[in-house]
Amino acid sequence: MIGVVYLGNNPKTQERLKYIPGQLVRMTNAYKEAAQICTPHVSNEHFLVFYERNVRSEDITAITYLRKKCRNVYIVLMTDTMNDEERDSYIKCGINDTIHQEASVTEINKKIVFISERENVLFSDQKPHYGMLKFKIPFWKRMFDIVFSALAIIFLSPIFLITAIAIKLESEGPILFKSKRVGTNYTIFDFLKFRSMYVDAEHQLKELSKDHNQYTEREEPKNTITAPLGDQAELAMLSGGMESDMMIGDEEIMLVGDDFVVAESDFNKQKEEDINNAFIKIEDDPRITKVGKFIRKFSIDELPQLFNILKGDMSIVGNRPLPLYEAEKLTADSSIDRFMAPAGLTGLWQVEERGRGGAMSAEERKQLDITYGQTYSFLLDMKIILKTFRVFKQKGNV
Repeated sequence: MIGVVYLGNNPKTQERLKYIPGQLVRMTNAYKEAAQICTPHVSNEHFLVFYERNVRSEDITAITYLRKKCRNVYIVLMTDTMNDEERDSYIKCGINDTIHQEASVTEINKKIVFISERENVLFSDQKPHYGMLKFKIPFWKRMFDIVFSALAIIFLSPIFLITAIAIKLESEGPILFKSKRVGTNYTIFDFLKFRSMYVDAEHQLKELSKDHNQYTEREEPKNTITAPLGDQAELAMLSGGMESDMMIGDEEIMLVGDDFVVAESDFNKQKEEDINNAFIKIEDDPRITKVGKFIRKFSIDELPQLFNILKGDMSIVGNRPLPLYEAEKLTADSSIDRFMAPAGLTGLWQVEERGRGGAMSAEERKQLDITYGQTYSFLLDMKIILKTFRVFKQKGNV
């Protein structure tokens, strides 16, 4: 259980905090004294500070001081409604979360429990723990990547030249398309491809993905009313990027944010659906140029990734690096393993599913990525490369 401190002088709040079950709340109205209280006496000791909102300039000074002196604190601002300017200023000075200043004992206790259960990810001194999960590419694999990619670039240089000329002649825009991708250990890098779409393609993705995404599970409309919700909402609730609260209804806990009010059960269900539909692939994409259709059909658009491999961003064989909007949905424990493996030009899911021309769910793709990360070897890599040469002509127009 983390230590709980109240910083403020509201008698009503002080009275409610006395009745938090199984929790002694230490109270003070001086921020320097609160900083002393939050100084850990043992390693990995953490504190939850309920800060009663007062005069904004004084609050900013106090919160900034507390944040500077105590890195092991999670600050919850007790407040009523705030405008955008007020919210931004409090977030910038270091608050992590909010709760209504008239919250009941039950609501406050729910907040304490909510944060306590996530202690291992919410406090700064716990972050180095994830460093133990970092993947390091084996020496044999890196040497193979360098030799293979260098020889391939030399051998395929005529195709590079012809493709570049064709792209330039057909449509305006750069020959190469760069996008931010997430690879091994969630590392972000510039991913290279020959441009196969018109220059405004990314702006059309949101509308197209609603109706044409192969990986989205189609469901019948439900007779319920919900507000917008996504993984960013949960992330903001945990890190302080969004004003949030927890309220108790007659039967169910409600999660409240700036732009949503949702039952906790619905939130968890939506989160699971978002993870399941993390991958996006558009059928018969109208954004693709004529040259783009040809180079995609024969996977020529992927050839510039040989330079990514030579640089060390990727490997010849591995899990496909994902765009940021897809990778951000795969941060749950069940998905992390796919990033603890090499990021690759080709991989297990491409040859196992796409090679047979069959449809594939997002979950099947994710599981194949995880399987490769757990079982890859030189022999397996050679088998995948040989299969890739046989299936490089994609059987679906995707």
